[in-house]
Amino acid sequence: METIQNNTTQPSLQDLPNSTGVLVLGILSIVFCFCYGIIGLTLGIISIVMASKANKLYLSNPQGYTESSYKNMKAGRICGIIGVCLSSLYVIVVIIYISIIGAALTSMPWEEMMNQY
Repeated sequence: METIQNNTTQPSLQDLPNSTGVLVLGILSIVFCFCYGIIGLTLGIISIVMASKANKLYLSNPQGYTESSYKNMKAGRICGIIGVCLSSLYVIVVIIYISIIGAALTSMPWEEMMNQY
């Protein structure tokens, strides 16, 4: 009896480029959203842009990439969106706070206070 070997090799799946980076940046955008919102906003936007590019790449050839890297990319994108939302809210709160303090300081009678000394 002769044994016949099947030499067909399955194509090796590769990870999506930057899928782990998207996840890390998305998580960091949530962590740093309270640093006056600027750092979290920047990291979140970068995460969303990188996820968009990776998603287009995955949709062009879904059989060539691992499902776990696609899920990492999707989770990073969601974290990036959450980070952008939280950072935007924090930036708005800081702007409102500065405008209230500025309005309070400009309405004070500074000339009268200076004349007393």
